[in-house]
Amino acid sequence: MAIFEMLRAELIDIIEWVDDSQHSLVWRFPRYRNQIKYAAQLIVRPGQSAVFVHQGRVADVFGPGQYRLETKNLPILSTLMGWYHGFDSPFKAEIYFVSTRQLTDLKWGTANPVPMRDPDFGPVRIRAFGTYTLRAIDPAKLLSELVGTDGVYEAEEISALLRSIISSAFADVVSNSGIGILDLAQSYGSLSEQLRREVVSKIDDEFGLEVPQLYIVNVSVPEEVERALDARASMKAIGDMGAFQAYQFGNAIPDAAVNPAGGIAAAGAGLGMGLAMTNAMGGIGAAMGQPGAAGNPAAAMPPMLAPVVWHIAEAGAPVGPFTGAQLAQAIAAGRVGRDTLVWSPGMSEWQAAARVPSLLGAFATQPPPVPRG
Repeated sequence: MAIFEMLRAELIDIIEWVDDSQHSLVWRFPRYRNQIKYAAQLIVRPGQSAVFVHQGRVADVFGPGQYRLETKNLPILSTLMGWYHGFDSPFKAEIYFVSTRQLTDLKWGTANPVPMRDPDFGPVRIRAFGTYTLRAIDPAKLLSELVGTDGVYEAEEISALLRSIISSAFADVVSNSGIGILDLAQSYGSLSEQLRREVVSKIDDEFGLEVPQLYIVNVSVPEEVERALDARASMKAIGDMGAFQAYQFGNAIPDAAVNPAGGIAAAGAGLGMGLAMTNAMGGIGAAMGQPGAAGNPAAAMPPMLAPVVWHIAEAGAPVGPFTGAQLAQAIAAGRVGRDTLVWSPGMSEWQAAARVPSLLGAFATQPPPVPRG
């Protein structure tokens, strides 16, 4: 079978490339001893070019069409081989088919973070990725600079080089644009075109390649910068921070006062409930522009809460003062019981601890008296 195919190749010569791949850039036509018969048929399909190479030198280049190989349409090769009056015997040459159509769905990305100076956040590091297309526009230069003697040259073989070129160009384009990271997303279109032109200028003259399309799909920042951006957006959505804090404070007081968990936190929250409600409501009124806030910036801020102190009665004598936390510890230790008399500034008389509303949370977790047998 091999001998039959060899003899058949000597009698019939049709040179063509049926390309069924997606990312092949160059394919070398296999010939027995590289012999091309006189008047052989060359078929170059749309999106292809055929390049004849003789003794390591690029000779004639053919675009799409069907050709009968003769001296008149092989002028450079005929000169190199010394044919001046035609030839009627096989000649030796290598034929490379080059794909000139766009190779699509090629991806790029920054291998390492790209530093940039943001006008709002200062120095930050960003990453980016996207897609691009590739096309050969100068087959002879592509063969000379990249392919060499490879029988098949795929787009993946140059993708690493192109990714490095795109990443380097991306760093230059973004740094020179002066666009902050908050505005990068709305500028993907213009930045993509700038990046494409920058890449083409580096590979066109040197490798005979073109990048018809290049897109920036996403630009990301480190997680800590993302959290800072989210916090900034939340603060901007809140608007008046003083009014928001007063609102939160007012909502938190009732929950803390009725919290059955007891302990120091519940007691401390309950002890200051009355004064806190008064001050918080006053701060909300000032923040909402009620009389007294205009013309007086200090009136717009809630006043500081004064510490609440307590006295207890032991052996018929007052003992104290105690802070709210200290009184809560005394209740937890059993020193202060439900019937212990307590007094705080603002109270008209001494009262049993269990009868003071702000102290009820501190007794919520205390066990009842053990019944006597």
